[in-house]
Amino acid sequence: MRLRFLGTGTSFGVPVIGCGCAVCASPDLRDKRTRHAVLLEEDDGRRVLVDTPPELRLQLVGADVRHVDAVWYTHCHADHVHGVDDLRAFSVLRREVLPVYGSEECVRVLGSRFDYVFDDRIRPIEGTTKPEAFLVPFRAYEPVDVAGFAMLPLPVPHGHVEAFGFRVGGLGYITDAKSLPRRTFDALLGVRTLVLNALWFGEPHPTHFTVEEAVEVAQRIGAERTFLTHLSHRVGHRELEERLPPGIFPAYDGLVVEVG
Repeated sequence: MRLRFLGTGTSFGVPVIGCGCAVCASPDLRDKRTRHAVLLEEDDGRRVLVDTPPELRLQLVGADVRHVDAVWYTHCHADHVHGVDDLRAFSVLRREVLPVYGSEECVRVLGSRFDYVFDDRIRPIEGTTKPEAFLVPFRAYEPVDVAGFAMLPLPVPHGHVEAFGFRVGGLGYITDAKSLPRRTFDALLGVRTLVLNALWFGEPHPTHFTVEEAVEVAQRIGAERTFLTHLSHRVGHRELEERLPPGIFPAYDGLVVEVG
């Protein structure tokens, strides 16, 4: 199994509009961070897309992704869902309805906000197309088969909502977390590869881990490798590489990790 990082930035992305800081102006391509998305990939071609950010089309074209088998939503904030219309390309290519997984709350929001996608009664005008997808709710800590991936939904607090990471095999994936509930923490014990969100060094944030907080959690879980994602423009890739302890690495757009 492979994990492909399509987007590793926060809701602002990097560079941030109107900002001239060192990271936003950096020539290092690893400092160009689009909004959050990843792919789970198997050698037999199965793919699960995690989130649909506003840059989704550019991400998928850049990675030469021509199909996905399912979509997993971590939560329904705009930077994670507002590229949903780009799923239309898969509807045209696959000529099949795409399963879309989310928490019960996220499914409710998606069905209301994007009813033209998920309401079968809303049909496109003849000669036009729309994304063809259906919603599948999951519940915390109840395993679900997603295109052949055995995924365990793991809730984490994220301000006024719950975000959902997952464990699949030896991979644990958490984004948009401020802390890990005990049961989520316990479910991650034993993973060999871990992904955690981390905004910046220093100043605490009310809904996201700082780098220091993410490092502390990673060391408690004890994975062989941890990758930090959902990074802001207040920290550059090279600085992270130099300051992170052994076994913890900054992710970047386009990074592919063999999970095994």
